[in-house]
Amino acid sequence: MFVKVCGLRTPATVAAAVESGADALGFVFAESVRRVGVEQARELAAAVPAHVLTVGVFRGIDAADAARMTVDAGLGALQLHGDYPRAAFDTVVGGPFQVIRATSLGPDTDLDPWGADMVLLDGAVAGSGERWDLSTLDTRRPSDPWLLAGGLSPDTVAEAIAAARPWGVDVSSGVESSRGVKDAGLIRDFLAAAKGA
Repeated sequence: MFVKVCGLRTPATVAAAVESGADALGFVFAESVRRVGVEQARELAAAVPAHVLTVGVFRGIDAADAARMTVDAGLGALQLHGDYPRAAFDTVVGGPFQVIRATSLGPDTDLDPWGADMVLLDGAVAGSGERWDLSTLDTRRPSDPWLLAGGLSPDTVAEAIAAARPWGVDVSSGVESSRGVKDAGLIRDFLAAAKGA
């Protein structure tokens, strides 16, 4: 099970995620309590081993600007989250990084990756910790590789994996002691539960 821990902002929580076996770490550039700047992301990513994917997470930022920021921060992937049109992915696919297309699953959502390396399905409000109806995946699901996000925690991730059968999972608020503050113990518990599912 591929596991991405998103919204990291401190060396201690980056280290906890890496030591617990995270496959990817997300650094949020979008407007958020978890927001980091390019320099901070570069410093955090510099301590991450090469086998762990570092991801810049963007929402409401021009795709070309997001690509430049990803390169400037030395990250291995760019995640466009939300209502980006297909043309935005045409701008960034083929760059010196992987691309993740993150969206919520609605009745009219196109689940094609649009050239991205993977798709991430999140709840309607990203980073809110709100769970969503996984039964909608019974009739419509992306092709692998795809990540499940939204309302996951150490206590719920195994059940969600069994229900949705994703290729991987992504967590942010589910490993926080308070909004925007990651908890190393919860990160370890989440990784153990997800990897053991």
